[in-house]
Amino acid sequence: MERVDVAIVGGGPAGTAAAHAAAEHGADALVLEKGVPRDDREGLGPDSTDAAGILDYWVDIMGIHPDEMPDGVVQNVLDRAEFRGPNTACNLRSTGIDASYDHFGYTFHRARFDDFLRSRAEDAGASYRVGVSVRGVETDPRGHPRHTLSLANGEEVGADYLLLCDGPQRTVTMNVLDEYLPTGRKASEVLAPPTANHIAYQEYRKFPEEIYEQVQDAIVFWWGLMPGHTAYPWVFPNQDRVCRVGLTMPIGMDIDEVEDREKYDLLNPQDERIPQGGTYIERLLEREYGDEYELSDFPKVEGAGKTKGTETYPISSTRPIDSPVDAGIAVCGGAMGTTSAFHEGGDHLAVRTGAIAGRLAAQGKLGHYNDEWHEAIGDEALRNVSLADLVRGYGPDDWDRVFDAGSKMLAESGSDSMLSGRLNAGLTGVELLARYRLTRFRNRNTYVQLRADEYSY
Repeated sequence: MERVDVAIVGGGPAGTAAAHAAAEHGADALVLEKGVPRDDREGLGPDSTDAAGILDYWVDIMGIHPDEMPDGVVQNVLDRAEFRGPNTACNLRSTGIDASYDHFGYTFHRARFDDFLRSRAEDAGASYRVGVSVRGVETDPRGHPRHTLSLANGEEVGADYLLLCDGPQRTVTMNVLDEYLPTGRKASEVLAPPTANHIAYQEYRKFPEEIYEQVQDAIVFWWGLMPGHTAYPWVFPNQDRVCRVGLTMPIGMDIDEVEDREKYDLLNPQDERIPQGGTYIERLLEREYGDEYELSDFPKVEGAGKTKGTETYPISSTRPIDSPVDAGIAVCGGAMGTTSAFHEGGDHLAVRTGAIAGRLAAQGKLGHYNDEWHEAIGDEALRNVSLADLVRGYGPDDWDRVFDAGSKMLAESGSDSMLSGRLNAGLTGVELLARYRLTRFRNRNTYVQLRADEYSY
């Protein structure tokens, strides 16, 4: 049986950051990645689905500056985020949070980003094995090693510490956590309820030059055009007039349960079910640009994304979890619930949590992991959970009301950030900020959905 100090399941941002940190601190670290094909990558790699980008203060959370990355990773530097409702809009040019990065943010090529993180980990001395699936894990708290990983090829790997970084699907994570939950309770009940998770779909399309010039410095979101909690389409700019046009929506939504269907611009009266992602995207492009352009003016880009210019991927919209650290196990990144359907992504949180877990495992101090991740990213997790709660039940009229108030808040306060500064936007603006602060206060001790003291050993 092969032996290592730290075994890491999953080779995405969390796993490679964990491997880098563990190796830098002297541990023998091994990343096990099952590998998926992509049209924009040679060979197999992690499930590198492109997220919105990285905002200014996310650079500090992640701990990696874009200047450290090779050419081609960063696609566009951003100066704003545009939030558009059915009839109103609000442009945000500052996150309102202190940051060392000089711009609003940047978009990046996710496959190249993952390849960079892999090289960084290997340069530090970690081993990265791709094309290997973990079929099971057995743990003996008093064993040497404590963890034995069974691989699909019949081999076994023993490790003193196990870091679970297998993303929002949590294929390995849920089975491992079941061993540490009380009898009758399943991790899937907490981490994978279909009513609380989302699916995302996006297409890589070449934009007409005039339209690309309008959006190349911005990430653009539309709210209130399609039904579902934190369901929205977007446009994110890459290079060379290529934009990612996509959406996120809840899994398993029933169109017959949608109230005021006629108010959603991307639904048609004849729809018998919730439209597929590709249909939503076509309707969005027709709604926004159909007066001047044909759909054929926005062709899909072959050789981009997972396959034929498209990709589909899960997004966890559940709250984050603590880890059973007393068993020598840490859950990081999307597997622990740091991705968010509200802000579309979580690579910065994945890198940070992975780095914390890798360092502590190498130092033999993994018992501090839950405290350290709370200290490092707790404010960000609480913010995301609270914002998602704040907009629960919103319909098209609500989004118009919020963005109208938001634009007034920005204009009248002289601030670029909607949630900082003084308000002179009337009762709606005051109510909006007050509700956010109250929701955040209520969530301060409950934004974690599976606490460390709920595990049994």
